[in-house]
Amino acid sequence: MGQDQREKVATSLPGAVTEAVGAFLAPVDAELERLYPGDPGTRQPVHTVYVPADAFDAGTVRSWGDRALAALDEHAPDAASFAAVLGLPDELAGPVYDRVRAKLEREPVEDLRVDFEDGYGPRPDAEEDGAAARAARLIAGAFEDGTAAPYMGIRMKCMEASVRDRGVRTLDVFLTGLMEAGGLPDGLVLTLPKVTYPEQVTAMVRLLAEFEKARGLEPGRIGFEIQIETSQAILAADGTATVARMIQASEGRATGLHYGTFDYSACLGVSAAHQSSDHPAADHAKAIMQVAAAGTGVRLSDGSTNVLPVGPTEKVHDAWRLHYGLTRRALARAYYQGWDMHPAHIPTRYAAVFAFYREGFAQAAARLSRYAGRAPGDVLDEPATAKALSGHLLRGLDCGALDVAEVARETGLTRPELEAFAAPRRGDLTAPDR
Repeated sequence: MGQDQREKVATSLPGAVTEAVGAFLAPVDAELERLYPGDPGTRQPVHTVYVPADAFDAGTVRSWGDRALAALDEHAPDAASFAAVLGLPDELAGPVYDRVRAKLEREPVEDLRVDFEDGYGPRPDAEEDGAAARAARLIAGAFEDGTAAPYMGIRMKCMEASVRDRGVRTLDVFLTGLMEAGGLPDGLVLTLPKVTYPEQVTAMVRLLAEFEKARGLEPGRIGFEIQIETSQAILAADGTATVARMIQASEGRATGLHYGTFDYSACLGVSAAHQSSDHPAADHAKAIMQVAAAGTGVRLSDGSTNVLPVGPTEKVHDAWRLHYGLTRRALARAYYQGWDMHPAHIPTRYAAVFAFYREGFAQAAARLSRYAGRAPGDVLDEPATAKALSGHLLRGLDCGALDVAEVARETGLTRPELEAFAAPRRGDLTAPDR
């Protein structure tokens, strides 16, 4: 048959059948759009730093960077020594070390939470009121003068009866302080800990809605993270996945699910010596969280390690290897964020992140370039794979592991083009556009 000869096409179903199917599935279409809007496409920080409210001050972000640099100077003063500790290949040793130092000088902390919960503990009301007002003033000032981390906020006390009123008041004092200082910054993040029932999420939603109403803010302006620290947050008494119900209860306000390594492990009876983010119990919880959050626009964060890189060099190196390994393990499992509890954790956080994105850069760039150009290759990629490849490159750009120029050179794509591949329309993921 000639190339210019049209194939005869015949159908049997009347148009009314297609219309009837569309009408039948219209509620499902609407439900899919509402519950699974996809990733928001904004930057996700690679870590969250927790600082007790009484220890937080205007110089905290810079202080963490300086202390992290001091740890490098003392325990790994050059690329070769750092690479030897972490097992970095020769070709990555210099680029990773240089980027880590540059990051610590330029943007040492990506996300900071002023902690009014476990890291702060019970205090007299007047003291916590003052600390909440002070946190608001300092955070507002940091965003104003450009010294803030990209994301900053507080972790309040939870919604359990014994501390509920105190947590609500701290939230009110903090948010009111921000409004009085000029308004809510774009990088504001709030964390609600120890969530056990969806009704506690609903209560948070109502609180924030009332605050928005009282201050004349757009409804839905304030979002929050849900911290998963109890077994009931994963599996409810009736056998359902509580975390999925929590996401729905947030009414679109949930921005993240953060895994609490030590509270969750203790809740299951894991002994202290085995409480770690790579314990099987932790893997199970995070797998449930991951599936529940997929497609909803709610992002996941791994927990932390409590093994601190302090003391003699040998102990620091041991702690660095542990932290580096846990971070790389999390990245491979698509947990792109975690907690850091000490300034000396930051060098290995960035080393792990930068090595991960740089190791995968050449292959991701080549495959995406071939896909975009419809060129043949040894792998048949589909739109879903192009989404993953572009997501890898965009996350690498956001954190500083990759440079705009090198990504453009290797892919031939601009950032808007990468973003288009990373956020395809829902139907475009069903089959390759070939």
